[in-house]
Amino acid sequence: MQDLNKVNATQLFYFWKNFSIGLLVMIVTLVLSKILPFYFSPIVGLVAAAFLYTLLYNNRVSILSTCMVVPYSIFYCVIVYSFVSIILNVVDIWNIISIPKELSFFNYPYIPALILDPVCLFTLLVFYLRRNRLTICIDCKVSKGLSMERGKLGEIISAESRLQLVNMIWLFAVLSVIMWVYYLIWYYQNAIVNGKDWYVFVWLNVIAIILDEIYFAARYYNIYLDLKDSGEIITEEELNDMTTKTYIRYYVICGNNIFLNNHEADPFVENRFVIDTPFVTKRNVNGMTTAEVLGIIQRMCGIKSGSLKFFFGRKMELSKHRVLRYFYYLDGDVDNYPDMNVNGEWVNFEEVKIVYNEMPQLMARPLLIDLSRLITIVLTQKLFDSRGYRKLKLKSYQPTISLTEVRDGDYDFQDDKWIRISMYNSDTRGFQWRKWFNKLSMMTGSKSGSKKRKRGGC
Repeated sequence: MQDLNKVNATQLFYFWKNFSIGLLVMIVTLVLSKILPFYFSPIVGLVAAAFLYTLLYNNRVSILSTCMVVPYSIFYCVIVYSFVSIILNVVDIWNIISIPKELSFFNYPYIPALILDPVCLFTLLVFYLRRNRLTICIDCKVSKGLSMERGKLGEIISAESRLQLVNMIWLFAVLSVIMWVYYLIWYYQNAIVNGKDWYVFVWLNVIAIILDEIYFAARYYNIYLDLKDSGEIITEEELNDMTTKTYIRYYVICGNNIFLNNHEADPFVENRFVIDTPFVTKRNVNGMTTAEVLGIIQRMCGIKSGSLKFFFGRKMELSKHRVLRYFYYLDGDVDNYPDMNVNGEWVNFEEVKIVYNEMPQLMARPLLIDLSRLITIVLTQKLFDSRGYRKLKLKSYQPTISLTEVRDGDYDFQDDKWIRISMYNSDTRGFQWRKWFNKLSMMTGSKSGSKKRKRGGC
């Protein structure tokens, strides 16, 4: 399964490219706000937001989609900046409050950096604190899996997106301090703005963002070279020449016991042994019938009396690779099956859960991924209904899970609905407000549709 851990060089490039485009949008917003008449500044911000929205949409429908947390946060930065600047000018015109002329785009000189930098700072802080609960992140985890499911690329993108956010927070924190300290101490409001003032308020921001972009370009080029030297890079040409591979993982279960081997070689880390199912196979085919899948596990374990049940499957980042998981249930007691054709032993699921909760590093990454999905879906379905509301108001209630009920229960582990509910449910802040907003949007849409039908629209 080492092929699944390789990094697509094109996706790594797109990850840096989208981040760079986000920074470039900030530069263009500042420069155009200086060149164009000042009252165009909010319009420039909204046009920049529209461009970023297009970038976000194209990434979502693209085959080579990648993490867009930073462009998504910059999208909100320019929107918030535009509306904050508009609101400040409106309240100033209505004489509700009086703002300095440098914050009004109807006056000269208007200095957008005094608003843009602090707005970016606080918006990015909010995004950083909520990065695990953002809609864009939840959708990505549901559709592509957690970062550890996506191999080396997932690990890199997860770590680097966090680093990008932290970097941007520090960048705009420093720029905000410089802008306002210079404005309050060295800039003379009654004097005519000079070249040095514009250099600080505009070009210092531009230079800082460009230097930041150069830093990340060098950083990702070095990451690419390191991955290439270690043989973890796969090019588009290699992807096109690659044969289709289907990996199948079987979990042999008897009662509340599962057959595992605690000395399996870790396919992702050399010279490391972990706990995993010993029933793993690879086929150079695109699809397999149920009879073929059943025949493989019967030959692997030497027992033909079991029943096969599909667990779940996922297409990997490498477009021609997929991993399928199956349960193979045996009737009776584990004493009836003392010997298998592979190394391993029967382990009670209660012991497995203890290792999963307390020492997950002892488990193979694929086993950890599969257990996480199984436990998350079962427990979420017990705690919440299909709308995300708690079935029992008692929050201290902790349901249990066993392999017996997984066999007998009606659980669809391929459906991502319960994964989404586990990430966003009635225990989450703002859940009620968002439900109300979605309901209002649906009502508005239905009314609009009915009006169209009355007018003969389609």
